[in-house]
Amino acid sequence: MAKYRDEAYEEEEWEAPRKKSSGNKSSGKSGSGKKSSGHSSGHKGAGRKPSGKKKSSKKAQAKKQRRRIILFIIEIIILVLAVFVLYSVLSGTKSGKLDLDESEIIINEQVKEAQETTMKGYRNIALFGVDSTTGALTKNTRSDTIMIASINQDTGECKLVSVYRDTYLNLSNDSYNKCNAAYAKGGPEMAINMLNMNLDLNITDFVTVGFAGLTDTIDALGGVYIEVDDSEISHLNNYQLCIAEDLKRTYTPVSSTGYQLLDGLQATGYCRIRYTAGDDFKRAERQREVLSAVADQAKKASLPQLTDTANAVFDKVYTSLDLSEIVDMLGNVTNYYISDTAGFPQESNRTTGTIGSKGSCVIPVNLEDNVKWLHQFLFEDYDYEPSATVKECSERIYNETNGYLKK
Repeated sequence: MAKYRDEAYEEEEWEAPRKKSSGNKSSGKSGSGKKSSGHSSGHKGAGRKPSGKKKSSKKAQAKKQRRRIILFIIEIIILVLAVFVLYSVLSGTKSGKLDLDESEIIINEQVKEAQETTMKGYRNIALFGVDSTTGALTKNTRSDTIMIASINQDTGECKLVSVYRDTYLNLSNDSYNKCNAAYAKGGPEMAINMLNMNLDLNITDFVTVGFAGLTDTIDALGGVYIEVDDSEISHLNNYQLCIAEDLKRTYTPVSSTGYQLLDGLQATGYCRIRYTAGDDFKRAERQREVLSAVADQAKKASLPQLTDTANAVFDKVYTSLDLSEIVDMLGNVTNYYISDTAGFPQESNRTTGTIGSKGSCVIPVNLEDNVKWLHQFLFEDYDYEPSATVKECSERIYNETNGYLKK
């Protein structure tokens, strides 16, 4: 199971492993932190042998919980391919399923308590798109796109948060740099640790994709509907030209503005646009827009179409999730929906600046306050108090960046 980061933020001291919560989120969140009546602290009839009926009930409950998780996973596997921006096909690259060693995953100490209260019933998954000219998915390449997908397992509600790739954070080894360097240095494991440490999360699963599957997935779903404006057309066409040359395919230029159906190459080009007003912040917004558009298309697709899509793209995906279980549950993908999206750090609590040799970075003005906002956005926790680890990271970020910022 995952390691829990000590509150004192010491590198070598870890608490004993603790089981992850599999319980559902209470439907009535009052903020009091009280457990629901179904979780009594007493042990009635402790000396009796449990009946077969009770055993069956527990097994059924566990099976039901697992089904909920798998149902969400298939939507993520299909939809995530529409959001990531890569620069090569995955020739010669190991892909498919990776069994993460959860004993190496860092989870901050305080998050254990949140897992039993405000974060209970939520499943968080990291979504990565890597910037690679060699097709490497495992590591040695920076993650061009970083997202967190958080699912409320009771309601099917999913929220997406883009973590801007140039955000100045602890890479999880007490080295501070642009956060997309974590994937390059230590692959998905280090990138997950980076997210958990800086954001007080409990992620233990991930999906990494390459854009070889991007155009095919969108085309398989019939394209996506996107609003394109004047400032975007030339960049969109230039990007899809480059992609088409890499994939040795023909492409159709977008010739008009407005709400329209984009094919796979066009949508990929749209995702990559960054040279308009808003720069990389706007690009991350476009990526979330495409992801939501693909969600709409996936819900219209037939079960055979979804199954064929999942099978076609799985060898272009590097993930800790299991395809066989996912495909079995494809029929219920419409139970899940994306309700809201956002970017981290929050717009009102971030700035940019050139931090010495590390270059231009996105800087959380106050990481603590950003983490408070994140837990409010994802888990509706309006009283969250960041962990000691986050507070120390926040202070270090301020000390290392403040001198470079314009007063």
